[in-house]
Amino acid sequence: MYTYILNIRVKIWRSATFIIILAIAILGSNPCVKAGEKDFPFYPGERLTFLLKWTIIPAGESVLEVLPMETIDGVKAYHFLLTAKSNAFIDTLYKVRDRIDAYANTEMTHSVVYKKKQREGKTHRDIVVNFDWQNNKAQYTNFNDKRPPIDILSGSFDPLSAFYFVRLFDFQEKSKIERPVTDGKKCVIGKLSVIKRETLKLKSGTYDTYLIEPELKHIGGVFEKSKNAKIQLWVTADKRRIPVKIKSKVAVGSFVGELVSATGLK
Repeated sequence: MYTYILNIRVKIWRSATFIIILAIAILGSNPCVKAGEKDFPFYPGERLTFLLKWTIIPAGESVLEVLPMETIDGVKAYHFLLTAKSNAFIDTLYKVRDRIDAYANTEMTHSVVYKKKQREGKTHRDIVVNFDWQNNKAQYTNFNDKRPPIDILSGSFDPLSAFYFVRLFDFQEKSKIERPVTDGKKCVIGKLSVIKRETLKLKSGTYDTYLIEPELKHIGGVFEKSKNAKIQLWVTADKRRIPVKIKSKVAVGSFVGELVSATGLK
């Protein structure tokens, strides 16, 4: 019985962490800001905190931040940070401490470098994805073990930078949206549907939002094995395009992430 519960909690956290990464990787169309104007809806100092639950069980928290800009190999870049950690109760069974650092050029046209430190139970990874835009290549490295470079499409983003790119765009009901995304191992066309506009009431407030759903065609694991699996993301309909709720439906239950704090907004 203990082994069964542990396996379920492993699935919970692996899918929960993945859902956040996938949900923030969705992309938009119909630009409301022209590249180069830099009147972006996010600025260094922004910090979004989410409470994570599996059904009704608190599991931990995740934080999205925009850190001060940095220069990477001579390229000035935005620095985006995602951290996810399990709470004390989940720690006793499956401790999670994940960190993702992503860098995109200041025009927000492509990724510059992507780093992921994964600490989930006994699984440890230290991933770096370097982008070679002269040759449209990306190279994945884990603890200095380099994979052969892969071909990537022009304008590709890593999963985290992609979320901030989407915030430059307006959503429209019933529209279909796509954009190339890469994690360094493969490059795919991320697709989503804008389902509807609706008012969402959460503990942190009431929000005018768009409900959007990404396609799960390229997703394996618990999503591939779950009939009618679904991921939903609610994003504010204002100029900031802030995610306020994430929800998944898979065979082992429902995962929910809700915004509990938003600071550094302008």
